[in-house]
Amino acid sequence: MTAQAAAVAALEGVRKTYATGTVALAPVDLAVEPGEFLTLLGPSGCGKTTLLNLIAGLLAPDAGRIRWWGGDLDATGGAGRRLAMVFQSPTLMPWSRIRANVRLPLDLAGTPRAAADASVDEALALVGLNDAATHFPRELSGGMQMRASIARALVTSPDLLLMDEPFGALDEFTRQRLDDELLGLWAAKHLTVVFVTHSIIEAVYLSSRVVVMGARPGRVLASVAIDEPYPRSEAFRASATFGAYGRQLSHLVADAANVVAA
Repeated sequence: MTAQAAAVAALEGVRKTYATGTVALAPVDLAVEPGEFLTLLGPSGCGKTTLLNLIAGLLAPDAGRIRWWGGDLDATGGAGRRLAMVFQSPTLMPWSRIRANVRLPLDLAGTPRAAADASVDEALALVGLNDAATHFPRELSGGMQMRASIARALVTSPDLLLMDEPFGALDEFTRQRLDDELLGLWAAKHLTVVFVTHSIIEAVYLSSRVVVMGARPGRVLASVAIDEPYPRSEAFRASATFGAYGRQLSHLVADAANVVAA
């Protein structure tokens, strides 16, 4: 069996051009392997979010093919083949309490209320928000709102979790704490994660593999394995190895910002 046949998501020669004429992605080949924490890193405008939206099925490619677990998008949604997405902002309904916000995907799917409530309780517990279930979003900090957004994604028991720079608007202290919590969830739930960030530090800390993208048009320039054991800690952040990975990715991103495709 080939690596792509076994992939959670496999993109083969995928292109995307928007109606404005902007070429968002040149041909992209990328396989997301089961259980990996893959981060998309690169300068603004390199197509990271476009690529994530294609994997989520929110956009269709203009050329090429995307396969999920070896099949088409219609084959997703069942046990072992579920995906969910966390966006840049929490996108919570301000008029609804946190419990209702987290339950929304199950309500839309017609899940019986008792089963839905049990799943909500589990998801809130996973992100440490049990005590905030009856609060409105405005009553929570930015970090807690993002936890609620993650709980809403987890409530469907996804196998593939797609995250579009979810912690970018948070302060560094909160961001690092949520990075640690995310790694805990990834390990505990045996997730496959595709994560978008502009932060080289965050990419090194979280990832089992970092894919560096270049712009004009968006394309994959490099794939760097972060070959360090989990769980990771402050000791890893302070290590020479961490610094070496950071310098390598920094050089690649700098090159990506200066390279224009022929």
